[in-house]
Amino acid sequence: GGEKALTATALILSLFLIRPTPFCLLDEVDAPLDEANIGRFNQLVREMAETSQFVLITHNRRTMEVADTLYGITMERAGISKVVAVRLWEAA
Repeated sequence: GGEKALTATALILSLFLIRPTPFCLLDEVDAPLDEANIGRFNQLVREMAETSQFVLITHNRRTMEVADTLYGITMERAGISKVVAVRLWEAA
Protein backbone atom coordinates (compact mmCIF):
# COMPACT_ATOMS: atom_id res chain seq x y z
CA GLY A 1 0.00 0.00 0.00
CA GLY A 2 0.91 3.64 -0.40
CA GLU A 3 2.17 3.44 -3.97
CA LYS A 4 1.55 7.14 -4.66
CA ALA A 5 3.35 8.18 -1.48
CA LEU A 6 6.20 5.79 -2.21
CA THR A 7 6.53 7.15 -5.76
CA ALA A 8 6.55 10.76 -4.55
CA THR A 9 9.07 9.95 -1.82
CA ALA A 10 11.28 8.08 -4.30
CA LEU A 11 11.26 11.11 -6.60
CA ILE A 12 12.25 13.47 -3.78
CA LEU A 13 14.97 11.17 -2.48
CA SER A 14 16.32 10.52 -5.98
CA LEU A 15 16.92 14.26 -6.27
CA PHE A 16 18.95 14.00 -3.06
CA LEU A 17 21.05 11.27 -4.65
CA ILE A 18 21.80 13.49 -7.64
CA ARG A 19 22.37 16.69 -5.64
CA PRO A 20 22.86 15.82 -1.98
CA THR A 21 21.97 18.46 0.59
CA PRO A 22 23.02 18.47 4.22
CA PHE A 23 19.42 18.44 5.48
CA CYS A 24 16.10 16.77 4.61
CA LEU A 25 12.74 17.29 6.35
CA LEU A 26 9.97 14.76 5.66
CA ASP A 27 6.54 15.15 7.27
CA GLU A 28 4.63 11.87 7.74
CA VAL A 29 5.56 10.52 4.30
CA ASP A 30 5.48 7.02 5.79
CA ALA A 31 1.86 7.27 7.02
CA PRO A 32 0.19 5.65 3.97
CA LEU A 33 2.86 2.96 3.53
CA ASP A 34 2.26 -0.71 4.32
CA GLU A 35 4.74 -2.74 6.40
CA ALA A 36 6.83 -3.90 3.42
CA ASN A 37 7.18 -0.39 2.03
CA ILE A 38 7.94 1.05 5.48
CA GLY A 39 10.88 -1.35 5.63
CA ARG A 40 12.09 -0.19 2.21
CA PHE A 41 11.67 3.47 3.17
CA ASN A 42 13.54 2.99 6.46
CA GLN A 43 16.42 1.22 4.73
CA LEU A 44 16.74 4.04 2.22
CA VAL A 45 16.72 6.66 4.98
CA ARG A 46 19.42 4.71 6.87
CA GLU A 47 21.62 4.66 3.77
CA MET A 48 21.06 8.31 2.91
CA ALA A 49 21.57 9.46 6.51
CA GLU A 50 25.27 8.77 6.05
CA THR A 51 25.53 11.89 3.85
CA SER A 52 22.52 14.02 4.87
CA GLN A 53 20.78 14.76 8.15
CA PHE A 54 17.14 13.67 8.20
CA VAL A 55 14.31 15.07 10.29
CA LEU A 56 11.31 12.78 10.03
CA ILE A 57 7.92 13.65 11.46
CA THR A 58 6.20 10.33 12.06
CA HIS A 59 3.82 8.37 14.26
CA ASN A 60 5.15 5.03 12.98
CA ARG A 61 7.11 3.02 15.56
CA ARG A 62 9.17 1.23 12.90
CA THR A 63 10.29 4.54 11.44
CA MET A 64 11.14 5.83 14.92
CA GLU A 65 13.52 2.86 15.30
CA VAL A 66 15.69 4.33 12.52
CA ALA A 67 16.32 7.52 14.50
CA ASP A 68 19.34 8.44 16.58
CA THR A 69 17.24 10.91 18.59
CA LEU A 70 13.49 11.17 19.10
CA TYR A 71 11.79 14.45 19.97
CA GLY A 72 8.29 14.46 21.35
CA ILE A 73 6.00 17.37 22.06
CA THR A 74 3.67 17.00 25.02
CA MET A 75 1.27 19.30 26.80
CA GLU A 76 1.44 18.77 30.56
CA ARG A 77 -0.71 21.83 31.25
CA ALA A 78 -3.23 23.53 28.99
CA GLY A 79 -1.48 25.87 26.57
CA ILE A 80 2.06 24.94 27.64
CA SER A 81 4.01 22.63 25.34
CA LYS A 82 7.10 20.74 26.43
CA VAL A 83 9.78 19.15 24.24
CA VAL A 84 11.10 15.76 25.35
CA ALA A 85 14.23 14.32 23.71
CA VAL A 86 15.48 10.73 23.88
CA ARG A 87 18.83 9.82 22.37
CA LEU A 88 18.36 6.18 21.45
CA TRP A 89 22.05 5.32 21.42
CA GLU A 90 22.26 6.49 25.07
CA ALA A 91 19.03 4.73 26.08
CA ALA A 92 20.18 1.33 24.81
